[in-house]
Amino acid sequence: MTGPIRTTCPYCGVGCGVLATPDADGSVAIAGDPEHPANFGRLCSKGSALAETLGLEGRQLYPMIGGERVDWPAALDAVAERLIATVAEHGPDAVALYGSGQLLTEDYYVANKLMKGFIGTANIDTNSRLCMASSVAGHKRAFGSDTVPGAYEDLELADLVVLVGSNLAWCHPILFQRLNAACEANRDMRVVVIDPRRTNAAEGADLHLSIAPDGDVALFLGLFSHLANAGAFDARYIGEHTMGISEALDAAEDWTIAHVAQATGLAAADVALFFDLFTQTEKVVTVYSQGVNQSTSGTDKVSAILNCHLATGRIGRPGMGPFSVTGQPNAMGGREVGGLANMLAAHMDFDKADDVAAFWRAPRIARKPGFKAVEMFDAIADGRIRAVWVMATNPLVSLPDADRARAALAACETVIVSDMFASTDTARQADIFLPAAGWGEKSGSVTNSERRISRQRAFLPVPGEARPDWWIICQVARRMGFAGFDYASPAEIFAEHAQLSGLQNHGSRDFDISGLADGDYDGLQPVQWPVPRRGKRGGRFFAAGGFYTPDGKARIVPLSPPPAKPAVPGTLILNSGRVRDHWHTMTRTSRAARLSAHFAEPFAELHPDDAAKFSIRRTQLVRLENRHGSAIMRALVSERQQKGSVFVPMHWTEETSSSGRINALVAPRTDPQSGQPGLKSGRVSLAPVDVAHYGFLVSMQRPNFGAVDYWALAKAEAGWRAEIAVFSPQTNMMTLARSLLGLSDDAPVITNIDARTGRFSAAHFVGDVLAGALYLSPDPVLAARQWVVSQLGQRHADALTRGMILSGRPGAGRPDPGPLVCSCFGVGANQIAEVVASGACGSVDAVGAVLKAGTNCGSCRTEIRRIVDAHRLAAAE
Repeated sequence: MTGPIRTTCPYCGVGCGVLATPDADGSVAIAGDPEHPANFGRLCSKGSALAETLGLEGRQLYPMIGGERVDWPAALDAVAERLIATVAEHGPDAVALYGSGQLLTEDYYVANKLMKGFIGTANIDTNSRLCMASSVAGHKRAFGSDTVPGAYEDLELADLVVLVGSNLAWCHPILFQRLNAACEANRDMRVVVIDPRRTNAAEGADLHLSIAPDGDVALFLGLFSHLANAGAFDARYIGEHTMGISEALDAAEDWTIAHVAQATGLAAADVALFFDLFTQTEKVVTVYSQGVNQSTSGTDKVSAILNCHLATGRIGRPGMGPFSVTGQPNAMGGREVGGLANMLAAHMDFDKADDVAAFWRAPRIARKPGFKAVEMFDAIADGRIRAVWVMATNPLVSLPDADRARAALAACETVIVSDMFASTDTARQADIFLPAAGWGEKSGSVTNSERRISRQRAFLPVPGEARPDWWIICQVARRMGFAGFDYASPAEIFAEHAQLSGLQNHGSRDFDISGLADGDYDGLQPVQWPVPRRGKRGGRFFAAGGFYTPDGKARIVPLSPPPAKPAVPGTLILNSGRVRDHWHTMTRTSRAARLSAHFAEPFAELHPDDAAKFSIRRTQLVRLENRHGSAIMRALVSERQQKGSVFVPMHWTEETSSSGRINALVAPRTDPQSGQPGLKSGRVSLAPVDVAHYGFLVSMQRPNFGAVDYWALAKAEAGWRAEIAVFSPQTNMMTLARSLLGLSDDAPVITNIDARTGRFSAAHFVGDVLAGALYLSPDPVLAARQWVVSQLGQRHADALTRGMILSGRPGAGRPDPGPLVCSCFGVGANQIAEVVASGACGSVDAVGAVLKAGTNCGSCRTEIRRIVDAHRLAAAE
C-alpha cells in the first residue's frame, strides 16, 4: 500500500482537495484533504463515493473507426487526414471542437492552441457555455476582465449572504457547510435565498424570496434604486472608480418596491425586508449560479448584481462582493486558456492575436470569435461545420433542443469523440472514437471558483489503450504537420501556459501566473492567482479600483428587465437543474449504487395545485411535451415547487432512462451577450400517462426492457434496480417477468398473484441467492425499495424470507430503512423517524450523533430537519 496522493475532486467548481490511497488489491481509499483551503477535509456525497466510480466496467479501452477496433496510429492518422481534408475543401471554419469543464487546463490549452493558432478557427467552445458564460460576459462588461473578485472565506466573513439562483446546499455542498458553520459562529449573520423553488438551501434561510422566473433584473434594479434613495451609495468609490452611474440611475428610477413586487411576484413586505437588509449591512456577499446564468437575460442579471456592489463600494474587501460559483471542476481553467469561442488565451481578446501568434509561432491565428455552443450545433446542422471533435462531454443530453443536436451529429460528415465511454448518447454518433484517460489516471491542473489552481494527480495506471487528452491532441497536431506540440508531459504545457499569461502583462491583465512557469509542478500546492513573477499574489480584486477597462474604471450598466412573457394556457414553465447526488449526465455518478439511491429515476416536481389542475396524482407517470420533444417521468408533488412551474433534473440519458432527456424540450434561445441558453424558462404541457402496469425490479444482470414502454435504470450494490411501466394490459405476467429478468422458460421462478388487486410479484433464485425480483401493480408499486435492493445477492433459504421477498416488505420486527436520506452513511428516512419518534433524538445534531446521518457533507441535513420537525409536530398533536 502506498501513501496518499494529493489530488482534486473532479466534480463541481468548489475544487475540494482529495487524498487518494491506492491499495495492492486495486482498491482506492478516498478522503478529504484536511490541508486543502477549499474544503479542509470535507467531501460531499459525490466526492465521498469517488472510489466506487473507478472500475473499468463499461470503459472503452481502444480506438475505433466506424465501430471497428483500430490501433492508435490508424485512429490518429484518420483524425488528422479528415481535419486536413475538411480545411482544404471548406476552410478552417468548417472545423469545430466542443470541449468540457471536465478537461484539465493542460488539455484545454493545447486544444485551444491547435484550433485557434494552427487550424486557424475560433470554433472551439465548451459545455461551460451552458454553465457560466453569462458570468464571463457580465464580468467583462463591468470590470473589463473575467475576474471573480473575492474568495471563499468572504462567505464566512460576511454579515449578509445572498444566494441568487443557487441551491448551494445540493450543488456546492462544501461551501454550504462552510456558510452554515459561519452562521453558527456569528448569530447576527443573515442568509437570503432568491429562487423560485424552496430548495434545501432556501429552507434554512432567514428569508426566501420565491421570485418569478427571470425576475432577477427587476429585483436588483429596485435594490439599486433603493440603495441610492437610502444614501447607501459610496460616492467616493463611484467617483474615483466607476462610470455610468447617472444612466444606470435613470434606468432604475421607476423601480419602486411596489413595482418590483408586481414584476417579481413577491410580497412587497418581503421585497422591503430584503432591500433594508442589504442597505443596512455593509459586509454583503452575493453568490449567484445557474439560476442567474442559464437565462436569455443572464448577462443583465449579472450586471444588475454587480451594479449594486459597485455603487456601494462593497467589492474586493473582506466579507463583501459579488461571487459567481461555477458548476464544473475546471470551468475557470478553461476560461483562463481561452477555451470559449469568444476569447483567445490567457484572458486576452482577439485584439492581441498578433502577440499570441508570435508567442506560439502560429501560422494561422484566429482573429474573430467562433461559434458558441448553440450556434456551433446550428452550423453543424446546416453544413457550415463539416467536422467536429467532442471531448469529455455529452452534448446530446446537455444542449437545448437536444433532439435537433442529435440529428445534426448524425448528418455531420466527421464526428470525432474523445471520452472514457463509447456508450454515451454522443459517443454513439462517433465516426472515430478515441479512448481517453480519466480522473485518477492522468495528471494536470484545475482552477476552482475562487481562482485557486490545484493539481489533479494520477494514482492509477492508465488502463488498456486509453490516453490523456493532451497527448491525443498533440499527436493529431503533429500529424497535421504543426510544430509546437512536442510536449513530453503536462508540466511542459503548464509552464508554457504560465509564460503566456505573463506576455506583455505588467498588471494590464488580471490573469497572470507567470510566477509559476519555472516552479515545481509536481509539488505545486493549491494557489490563488494572480501569481506574477513580481508583485502581489492572490487575494482580492478591486477594493481600490484598478479595473481592466481602458480608463481603469468599472462600468455601471443601465438595465431594463426582459419583457414579461405572457402566460400560455395549459402549460407550465420548465425549470431544469441538478439533484444532490448526481452529476451532469451521470457518466460517473451512475456507477455508484448509493448515489442513485436518493433519486433513482427522473421526476417532474410540481405544486399540488398544478397537480390537481392537470389531474396528476402523486408518483404516477406524466408526459411533458412541447414542439421540441417529449419526456415521460415520475410526478413528484411538493409544496416546495412554485405554482406555475415544473422542475426536472437534467441528468438522465438514453443509457439510464427510456425518455428522461429533458433538454430535448428546451428551446435553443440564448442570451444575446453571452450566448448562454435559457435552460430554466421553457414551456411544456403536462398530462398523466395511462399505465396498465407499474413495476419495480431488481436483478443481478442488466434487465431487458424490450417489452416495456417506460424504464429508468440505476445501479444497485449487487446488480441493478429499475422502475418500469407497461401502457397496455398484459395477459401473461410470467412471460413479461422472464423477459425483463432475462430468464429462460425453464428457469425457476416463484410468484405471488392477487387477482383481486391485479398485483403480481416474482422472484428468481440461483440456489438460495436472490438473483432477481419483479413487482407489478395497476398503481405505483409500494414495495420497500431500499430493503428489496439490499436483499439482492443475499441468501434466502427458507419459505418465510422468500415470502417477504415476494411481498416486497420485511416482516414484523425486521428493519426497513426507508427512502435513502444520507448517502454518505446509507441512512434511510424510516431509521431517522424511528430514533426521533422514540425520543432518543430531538434535533439534527442528535440524529447525527446516533446514526451519523448528516455528519459528513451535510447536504442531507435539511431533509433530516424535515423528518425531525414532522415527528415533533405529530408528537405535539
